[in-house]
This record gives sequence, structure tokens and C-alpha cells, in this order.
Amino acid sequence: MDASNNGLKKKPKTRKKYSLFFKFLSLLSVVRGYNIAIIVLAQYLAAIFIFSPDLPLRDIIFNLDLYFLVLATICVIAAGYIINNFYDSKKDKINKPIKSKIDSIVSQQIKLKIYFLLNFIGVVFGFLVSWRAALFFAIYVFLIWLYSHKLKKYPLTGLFSASILSILPFFAIFIYYKNFSTIIFTHAAFLFFVLMIRELLKDLENIKGDIVQNYRTIPVTYGEHFTKILITLLILLTMNPVYFLWEYPEIGMMKYYFYFVGIVFLFVLVYLWKAKTKKDYLILHNTIKLIIFIGVLSLMLIDTSVIIKRILTV
Repeated sequence: MDASNNGLKKKPKTRKKYSLFFKFLSLLSVVRGYNIAIIVLAQYLAAIFIFSPDLPLRDIIFNLDLYFLVLATICVIAAGYIINNFYDSKKDKINKPIKSKIDSIVSQQIKLKIYFLLNFIGVVFGFLVSWRAALFFAIYVFLIWLYSHKLKKYPLTGLFSASILSILPFFAIFIYYKNFSTIIFTHAAFLFFVLMIRELLKDLENIKGDIVQNYRTIPVTYGEHFTKILITLLILLTMNPVYFLWEYPEIGMMKYYFYFVGIVFLFVLVYLWKAKTKKDYLILHNTIKLIIFIGVLSLMLIDTSVIIKRILTV
């Protein structure tokens, strides 16, 4: 029987309408606003306590060039999260169903328009500093797209490119201040290893969706056991810069943070080899994220007297 003859004709599906507030929350979820806030905080704290410890606080906070570099970073990283979300939408429905529903409140077409707009604005902010800064952010935009579109689907390129892209925003500040001290490279080495550990744990956590979408990550290609061995090796490698920083007097009270890191890594190692479920890997992933966040805040411990002196000289 023809359904149309009985008034049973199917109605076309219409997209549910949401208020601007919910769309804004959805965009915040897509661009991971909390991650961007941590990166901005890390950039300013690094500029104050590592890259330019001798400059007055006022000269750093009210430095327009630094301000534009940070704004450019915000724009291109937010755009990067958008394009990453665009390519990972099917995988996220499996790995992160709740977040995926929140992210889908804003249509893919709108997201892409915002993506191109943010990239353009980011490069413009870079140009306000110098043409070299604009070129840096233009290349960074291309690398993020390349990672989201191609590189992340393969084992080693996905691991290394994700870690390098996460640390690159700090190089813009690093190059701007032209501070090439040993302690900066040691901090960078520590952060690079920690970011690689985080990426591997994230891949273990998302292994189900990666298999379905044919992402050849290290856990998918070589198995969970091999990935755990690799994480163990990376933790041991991470302890090299940690040990060096323990002995480095210039880090001041931040040495207690690295003591904390050593203890936490022991927990991570023990728990890692007992981990079997997505929940276990999520706990480990969040532990590494906590290490990074506390590390950002602990930059203020490098020289506590600097805080008082700079506030008094503002």
C-alpha cells in the first residue's frame, strides 16, 4: 500500500534549532577552550620566568608584539581544533559520543567558515609583529591541516607530528625573545617526551574508533603491549631531562615539581601495565594532562622573589 495515499508520507528531517548560547558552548567544546587558556597562560608565564627573567613585569604584560603573538596562537590553535574535529567527526561518535553530540550543535559548514576566518586573522596578527611571524603562523596552519588530514592516520608520523605541533607555539615566543639558554632546551625536551606519552595514551584510549576508521596508530598497528613498552621507554627518557633539572639551581623551587613528576611517573608505570580498559587509559591520560597543567603553574616557582620584585616595580 502506498504510504502517501494514507497521509503517512515521511517528513524530511529538520535540524534542531539551538540558541546562540548553546552554539557558543558547542564551539568552545570544539576548539577546546580550556586547552587554549592553558596554552596562553603557559606562554605568558614562560615569557616572564624563562624567556625574559630580567625584564620588568610591565614590559612583558603590556608588550604589544607578545600580545599579538599570543592572539595569533589562539586563532590558529582554535582553527586547528576545528579542522581536527571536522576530520575526526565519525571517529568521535564512537570514542566520545557525548562530546560528539555537543560538537554537532554547530554545523560543519559553519565550523569550516570559522576555521578559515580564524586562520586568516591569526596570520594577520602575526604580520602585525613581523613578516617572519606571519610566515611562521602560515606554515603552522598548513602543518596542522596536514596533520589532521593525513599524518595522524599513520603510526610514527602521527605521534611525532602531534607532539611537535603542540610545542611549536612556544617557539614563536622563544624566537621573539632570542633566549637560547640550556635550561630552555631541557624544558623543551621534557615537555616533548611528556606530550608523546600523552599522545600514546590517547591512542590507547581511542583504539576502538581508530580501528573502525582505519587510523593506523601505534596501538592499532603494533598492539597494546608494544605501545606500553614504548610508553615505558619514553618515561625513562623523560627522566633524563628531569634529572638534569633536579641538579640545575636556576629552576629554584620548581625542582619540587620535578620531584612530584618522578613520583607520579612511578604510579603511571605501575598502573599502565595493569590497564586494560578505556577507563584505565582515560585515568592515565588525565594524569599526564594534570602533570602538564601543574607544570605550567609551577613556572612561577623558578624564582619566587621575581614575583614580588616585579609587582613592586610595575
